[in-house]
Order: sequence, then structure tokens, then C-alpha cells
Amino acid sequence: MCRVSLFDTVTLSFNQPCLSVHCAHPEVPDGKSNLAYKAAAYFFEALPRQDGVAISIDKVIPVAAGLGGGSSNAAAVFMGLNEHYGRPFTKEKLMDMALKVGADVPFFIFGHCAVARGIGEQLERFCGLPSWSVLLVCPRRQISAAWAYKHFTLRLTNCEENFKVLPFTEDLSKTESLLCNDLEPVAVDKFPEIDAIKTALVGLGAKQALMSGSGPAVFGLFQGPQQASLALQRIKQERRWDTYLVNLLLP
Repeated sequence: MCRVSLFDTVTLSFNQPCLSVHCAHPEVPDGKSNLAYKAAAYFFEALPRQDGVAISIDKVIPVAAGLGGGSSNAAAVFMGLNEHYGRPFTKEKLMDMALKVGADVPFFIFGHCAVARGIGEQLERFCGLPSWSVLLVCPRRQISAAWAYKHFTLRLTNCEENFKVLPFTEDLSKTESLLCNDLEPVAVDKFPEIDAIKTALVGLGAKQALMSGSGPAVFGLFQGPQQASLALQRIKQERRWDTYLVNLLLP
């Protein structure tokens, strides 16, 4: 797992009458069902304290696209509150609390490129990834992670076979050949355009392309920003797709 330079902006306003969350995006819930709200609630439960905080989210990351937008917002709330109250909790404690909110939330507090095991909570820092330029292409559709996992059939996967043949740490020059996502076939069955996006990215010079998370966002890895920028201009001609040129956030 690796962070990229696409982000929402989370603002915490203190001395409020109650805990609240607001986002202008029509598909992001306000209130207790929002992961940012849950993060604040768990933080105050552990403090323990019940201050009023208004959480505002300026949404840029596509919703339900497999890019961890809600998880990163929740992590931002944990870290922002911890900073405001004088860092009462260690990073490890925050990550423990974050796991209660969602399996991906601890990763964004971890703050490094990582190999994730278990449900995502077992994080091992990973260094050495090339500084690829990344082009994100997002169909204007949403896929619920719960739906993707519900329709996933557990089996001996191609991904597992790939990892047996060539571990990440063995030859970084071949890392792109290891890109594999067991949830991709599930999503492609419902949204065939995911395959069309992958084909388009590779045809425009991406070293490799893969669906991110539970999808439907697809990322293409390019050796440099110039090549990625040219691909961006071509992809933008497909008005039905949203595109973002980003960088990997590496140590």
C-alpha cells in the first residue's frame, strides 16, 4: 500500500456545542455513519472527554472508488485531535483505535509505504519503490467494498502464485509484474469499462495498470511525469472518466 498526492481537506473547528460532520458532496454522509465522525467518537471515548468539534470535509478523492478516501479522512481526524490535545496517544495507540473504524485507517496513520497483511492492520514498512508517476482514472460509478468482498470467491489466486514466484524484496525492477488484485475480476464482471481503462493506460505507455482496492478506480504507472501528462491529455478525451495525475508519497 502506498499513499499518493490526491487528498481531501479535513477541517476541525473546536468549542462547538456537539460533535458533527459535514461534507457538501451529496454522496458523503453527515453524522454518525461518516468514518470521520466515528474516529472522533473513539478518540474522545479513549481520552476520555466529550468536547464539541465540527468536522468539515472538502471532498476531492472520488467516493467509493477504492482509493481510501473515507479511511484517510478518519486518520486525519485521529491525528488532528491528537495534536490539538497535546499528543496524549502514541502513534501505535492511535492505530489501534483506528482499526475499530476501518481496516485501512491505521495505514494512513502509519504514514509510510507498507506491506499490509491480515485485514490490513499488520503493517511492515517498505522502502525502495521507484518514484513512478501515477495516472488515476475513475469511471463515474461507485463500488461498495462490502459488495466486492461479498461477491469474491476465496480460492488459490493468481496473485498468490505470483508472490510465490517473485517476492517484492527480490527484484524491485520487476515490481510492476507483481501487480495483481483479486477483487478486480469481481468488479470487471459488473463494470467491463475497468478493463477498457487498463488497456487504454497500457496503450498510452503505462508500465502496468491495475484496479485500486475494491475499485472501480484504475491506476497506471509511468516512468516519468512527461509521459504521464501526455497520457492524461489523451485520456481526458474520454469525458465519462475522471482523471488525476499524482505522485507516490515515498519516504
